[in-house]
Amino acid sequence: MSTISEQEIIDYVEAMPAFPKSVNKVIHLTSDMDSSVKEIVTVIESDPVMTVKILKVINSAFYNLQTKVSSIQRALVIIGINTIKNLAISVAIIGILKPYRTKYFDTDLFLEHSLATAFICKSLAERQGVSSMHSSDYFIAGLLHDFGKIVFAERFSELFNLALEKSYQTETDLNILEKEYLGMSHAQVGYMLAIKWELPVDLAKAIEGHHQLPTDLLGHCLFAANQIAKQSKIGASGNPIINPLPIESIELFGATAEDLIEELGGIPAIKATVQHLIGV
Repeated sequence: MSTISEQEIIDYVEAMPAFPKSVNKVIHLTSDMDSSVKEIVTVIESDPVMTVKILKVINSAFYNLQTKVSSIQRALVIIGINTIKNLAISVAIIGILKPYRTKYFDTDLFLEHSLATAFICKSLAERQGVSSMHSSDYFIAGLLHDFGKIVFAERFSELFNLALEKSYQTETDLNILEKEYLGMSHAQVGYMLAIKWELPVDLAKAIEGHHQLPTDLLGHCLFAANQIAKQSKIGASGNPIINPLPIESIELFGATAEDLIEELGGIPAIKATVQHLIGV
């Protein structure tokens, strides 16, 4: 049924906005063991908008620090280089979103869902013993897991809307119908975007496989976070189907989705965190 080629999607992904130069420099510097903290601080502080937004998030209730952080250098000491890198990526990602609203897909609701998934994914990772420094990778995976839908909405909206409509009318997983109407799923496109933005390959693979049975901790956290966010009705992903947690995930977490929601403080608490993140 698809009237577009895989190459058209690839070409559009390649034409998507790159991260600002400052963000790309941060990614490269934080990946280089020989880079100094001073170099990273200098790059971030050369971008006043990124600096203000990063400090705002760090000083928000999301991190719940005891004392206010007033400099990037101090932030690096407290929360680590990897977390700073991922905050820079988050600022860039949210800045790429353009307003888009149809009956079945709204970028404002999409952002709420993405941030909810990101927060829950990070929280589940820390629950399983992942350090706060490395759990920021889980946050990015949650934030980006559905970003392939943005490519479809911006470039192939007519076919994407047909897939969305049929998904709601027939209660069929959107991931399946995207392949039928567009020849590729948002998960596959999300992998392409993550590679384009030079994110770690394991993170890109988690995004690509977030509708499949999880095989590692990142996969389990991302799958569970996505379903919990949908079950909690925080924002909207465009996919009406909520999948139950696989028995492997329940055994790993030692808890059901409902148990995990309660541990996170309940739906109102999760919603409040998401709204706070949108506000910063």
